[in-house]
Amino acid sequence: MQQIEAVIQPCKLNEVRNALDEMGIEDFTESPILCHTHQSRPAMKFRGAKFVANIAENVKLEVIAADEAVGKIIEVIGAIARTGNSEDCRIAIRPFLEVT
Repeated sequence: MQQIEAVIQPCKLNEVRNALDEMGIEDFTESPILCHTHQSRPAMKFRGAKFVANIAENVKLEVIAADEAVGKIIEVIGAIARTGNSEDCRIAIRPFLEVT
């Protein structure tokens, strides 16, 4: 068993959900997260002070899958969520030991 963690853009979430559902994967976890980024962001004003917010809102998906299915799941998530920018889609794979 493997745990797949994918950090994707919120606008890609529905597409990824539908693709995972078509693969028969119905049970996974979604969490809203904030990521520190080095991308140029527009300067914002807050209480009269200017600052650049280097924080991006993303979604983290966690899927527990059999070893045989991991490659296909990563391929599907990557094909949908990758936009050419390295910070738009990050995928990590970890071994998962069942706990009872």
